[in-house]
Amino acid sequence: MISSKITGTGTFIPSVKKENSAFLNTHFLNEDGSEFASENTTIISKFKDITGIEERRYAKEDFKTSDLAFFAAQKAIKDAAINAEDLDYIIVAHNFGDVKQGAIQGDTLPSLATRVKYRLGIANPNCVAYDLLFGCPGFVEGVIQAQAFIKADMAKKCLVIGAETLSRVVDKHDRDAMIYSDGAGACIVEKTTEQNVGILSHASQTFAKDEAYFLHFGNSYNTTEDKNVRYIKMNGRKIYEFAITNVPAAMKVALDKSGVAITDVKKIFIHQANEKMDEAIIKRFYRLFKIKAPEGVMPMSIHKLGNSSVATVPTLLDLVLKGKIDKQSITKGDVAILASVGAGMNINAIVYKF
Repeated sequence: MISSKITGTGTFIPSVKKENSAFLNTHFLNEDGSEFASENTTIISKFKDITGIEERRYAKEDFKTSDLAFFAAQKAIKDAAINAEDLDYIIVAHNFGDVKQGAIQGDTLPSLATRVKYRLGIANPNCVAYDLLFGCPGFVEGVIQAQAFIKADMAKKCLVIGAETLSRVVDKHDRDAMIYSDGAGACIVEKTTEQNVGILSHASQTFAKDEAYFLHFGNSYNTTEDKNVRYIKMNGRKIYEFAITNVPAAMKVALDKSGVAITDVKKIFIHQANEKMDEAIIKRFYRLFKIKAPEGVMPMSIHKLGNSSVATVPTLLDLVLKGKIDKQSITKGDVAILASVGAGMNINAIVYKF
């Protein structure tokens, strides 16, 4: 039986560190443009308690999203010890393209995947490069698509990347701006005929009837700013309620399809959106099986890296595989779940055996 497995991973974590204290003098405003009653010290303290974020990383001004994607891709290719010319697909998940601070529109011509292929110097025209817009679950969905290509005998080796520079599409007057960060993660997905290894199952869902615009683009909360410049806006309460109900259910669908027992799951690599939300998702997921979540099952990177959207899952995975997160490791034979939720509203999950 043909399946696929991850043979190499790589990340690019930007060098510009921005701690919570950097927001002490920010002029935060309510959605209607009115002033907050609380001091920034209180706002930032509550923010950290909820999200777990202490600091985040921003890309240098001269680096674009496609640059970050390229840097992560180089590392994944080296880690997998493959020739880039042998790649059949390059799939780049992102949401805003190559965007400059304050730009009205992101640059996606050519696609970021084409830019990565160009930077890698790949001459092979049969290496197909395309972008994937799927909200924060874009990287996980890219891995699912790579698996589909491989199982259909359309590919043997795929490069999947998640990259974002969210710091350039946030409204500095919106408290939620503190959530977002920049980064990139990549992996090589290769064909395998090994049994009971690699991607065992997956599940994907899109909820759009009532949930489509929980995340959207909108004007700055500072009503005097240019109305042509748009920023990420979200209904945090609705997203939280949506996620803690629907993500555990989707993860269960994937796990049930795999035939793996819940007690055999060693790690859950979940999108680093909000520490409290992720903890609630994991608690509810295990409650579906009438057991408690084991200690250490959910590695976290959000405290130091923030929410870099499509980059959070591949970055977290690479950091754990490379032994760079304290008290977290993966050994051969371990089963893990990769899961994400985000704009769309989209949800997905993969059950994977190392």
